[in-house]
Amino acid sequence: MKEIRIAKNAGFCFGVKRAVEIANNEKNKRTYTLGPLIHNDDLVNKLKESNIYSIEVDNINELQSTDSVVIRSHGVTAEVHQKLKSSNARIVDATCPYVLSIHKKVMRYFNEGYQIIIVGDKNHPEVIGINGWCNNTAIITKTGDELTDISDKVCVVAQTTERLINYDKVVEKIKLKNIELITFNTICNATKERQESAEELSKTVDLMIVIGGKKSSNSRKLFEICKINCNNTIFIENKKELPLDLLKDEKNKIIGITAGASTPDWVTNDVIDKIQSIDKDL
Repeated sequence: MKEIRIAKNAGFCFGVKRAVEIANNEKNKRTYTLGPLIHNDDLVNKLKESNIYSIEVDNINELQSTDSVVIRSHGVTAEVHQKLKSSNARIVDATCPYVLSIHKKVMRYFNEGYQIIIVGDKNHPEVIGINGWCNNTAIITKTGDELTDISDKVCVVAQTTERLINYDKVVEKIKLKNIELITFNTICNATKERQESAEELSKTVDLMIVIGGKKSSNSRKLFEICKINCNNTIFIENKKELPLDLLKDEKNKIIGITAGASTPDWVTNDVIDKIQSIDKDL
């Protein structure tokens, strides 16, 4: 029999859980989320069954007064906020409070003349939203290599799902420049806890499974962390992607499982159930 070990901290974080609950509680005729509510196709498809659909920023003008539009946990730019206000729809802000805190810090220090530096992925919606609170003037980096010409006053923040090692690396590079520096480690505790427990678990298993949406930044980082400790690490979105050959391999006696912050518990439970079902048939 296979032994299944589940990471101590895995699955929905506070901000994602809150956003899903907020969206499900909307009772207007039609409810839209500004972009996919979370980076998990299974949950997005489930929301459609409750008449909750995704809408893009370019289509905001199509919203009606009987509609609700939910700002997802990633947050949006100041400009998008204004566009939403000009629509007739009911605006429901489900931005994660930790992300809102970053918006306020960025806006304050930008207005005080600081160059804003964001440690994160420039294409991630959370980072795009943060950048919008300093007129899209932030330097966005993951390594600090882009910091060849910066102001003499700098404020550093991080994407909430960024790896601490990247944040520390960037801050250390800026410190060498001997300038006025304000830093905020805005990586949320949920991210830190999930990464630490995934790292710990991946050192003890024969096969490590990371469950998360393919577009989920925090899930991808969990995979990268686990892969360092367990070369036999796979990244799947749901039970349909489970590789039968690895599950049937007798060498893989201990299976570790972790899940990204945007992975619903029922998706993780489905994966566990399928592993157990396959194990029984061996």
